[in-house]
Amino acid sequence: MEPYLICLDLDGTLLNDEKEITPYTKQVLTKLQNQGHKLMIATGRPYRASQIYYHELNMDTPVVNFNGAFVHHPKDDQFEIKHDVLDLDLSKNIIKSLNDYGVSNIIAEVKDYVFINNYDQRLFDGFSMGNPKVETGDLLTSLTESPTSILVEAEEFMIPRVKQMLTRFYAENIEHRRWGSPFPVIEIVKQGISKARGIDYVKTHLDIDRNHIIAFGDEDNDLEMIKYAKYGIAMDNGLDELKHVANQVTYSNNDDGIGRYLNDYFQLNMPYEETIKSQI
Repeated sequence: MEPYLICLDLDGTLLNDEKEITPYTKQVLTKLQNQGHKLMIATGRPYRASQIYYHELNMDTPVVNFNGAFVHHPKDDQFEIKHDVLDLDLSKNIIKSLNDYGVSNIIAEVKDYVFINNYDQRLFDGFSMGNPKVETGDLLTSLTESPTSILVEAEEFMIPRVKQMLTRFYAENIEHRRWGSPFPVIEIVKQGISKARGIDYVKTHLDIDRNHIIAFGDEDNDLEMIKYAKYGIAMDNGLDELKHVANQVTYSNNDDGIGRYLNDYFQLNMPYEETIKSQI
């Protein structure tokens, strides 16, 4: 069998609600790797917050971070990195507009620096994985370099309004998508960036046909990826919008949705119920 590229979103997809890869899904993924298939992380997280899972699964592929704004290979220095950043002046104009909308907080990420507009211990804790350098204060002053992404935290009722504003005034220059974990935010990246674009770049590097791509996701930021993949699979806990464009809906992230789908698709003969019982 020709190798497949299996693209894995993290939060709400590969990871259960305890932020763990469940044993059954891990066994399935490991077996597929041993058969020659490729696993790849495609996430909105930075690499420092996803590398623990990359190493847990012994991956040897590139990684799509920041929803496609940063594509790199942790184990291959010869891989040509793709890193797209937001223009600094544009970023500050966006921040001014967001301030006018009274959003709860704004976070900008520049490499391994995290800039948080308003002090919030919860955000400090949320961005602590990988030990980035965190600075708090007015982003209009502290942000002096083009960011990879801007994250906007707002009250639930404000999120549609903020997205509408961003589309109205900045659609030619940015992409914005909502993602819901570890807290609901809107992520802003450079126009044209998506997980799908990152995957397309990687599949060329790996010499894998697009017809052999399987992708799993649950949120707004997975939409392009699910459409792009030959087999775009939405999680049962995912957005209805995503389920409508997916080829299939699998079980939730807490019910081994990835492992159970792949076991059936590749006919691995790893019965779910029996495996779960043996682990109890």
